[in-house]
Amino acid sequence: MVNRQTFLEDTRDALSETELARRIALASEDYPDQERGKPSLLRFAGELDLLLEPARRPFRRFAIPKTARPQTIIVMPGFATGPNRMRYMAQKLEEAGHTTKRWGLGRNWGVAEASMERLEERLVDVCERYDDKVVLLGWSLGGLYSRELAKRHPDRISKVITMGSPFSGSPRANNVWRAYQAIAGHRVDEAPIETDIAAKPPVETIALWSPGDGAIAPRSAAGQPGERDRAIALRCTHAGFTYTSESILAVLAELERA
Repeated sequence: MVNRQTFLEDTRDALSETELARRIALASEDYPDQERGKPSLLRFAGELDLLLEPARRPFRRFAIPKTARPQTIIVMPGFATGPNRMRYMAQKLEEAGHTTKRWGLGRNWGVAEASMERLEERLVDVCERYDDKVVLLGWSLGGLYSRELAKRHPDRISKVITMGSPFSGSPRANNVWRAYQAIAGHRVDEAPIETDIAAKPPVETIALWSPGDGAIAPRSAAGQPGERDRAIALRCTHAGFTYTSESILAVLAELERA
């Protein structure tokens, strides 16, 4: 598992001045026509609400319904985050009676074929351990990984739930693509895996989206008919998908649907 300090040290050692310049150039590219629909900078600033979340958590009270259909769920974190960001959501799902498993890759630093291969191994391991199909729950970039994993192994996955994941429309209709290109080292529309990102996986696929998302264009996360089975609107920030009561209860409700 890669922690932040190790990542920074590896990055400092591995990136030459030429590579750093290339990544800065990637982050500085201009695609105004492809950014249409992205949230305003004012709404993006609203994502700072995340900083107040730990202080609010002890005072958040809502009933968690017990499940009638216990399931195993692999939880996928968003870009530049790791399992800790998803821990609160996972705790509430387990409180309802489900089993949650980490994705096993530490922090999510972007799309890579090596990461997909490790995820495939993780999926097979979890399915064999519990002798059943699993649900994939992915936030933001974690949702894109979930969709791609379901395309490769539909026989091992019962359902995919994405939360604020930009699988539809322009990959630059968001406020984070520049940071992504600088860190991942490739353009958002030139991911180093072969895929049609908007193509629906051959399993039930639900997209949770929010008009209050400050990072991702709502239409990108909601998708079009044929790109997902259902789209469900929530009222939260992008980060809020991982901790608001509305988001948690929406995920629990989807898990109860046959």
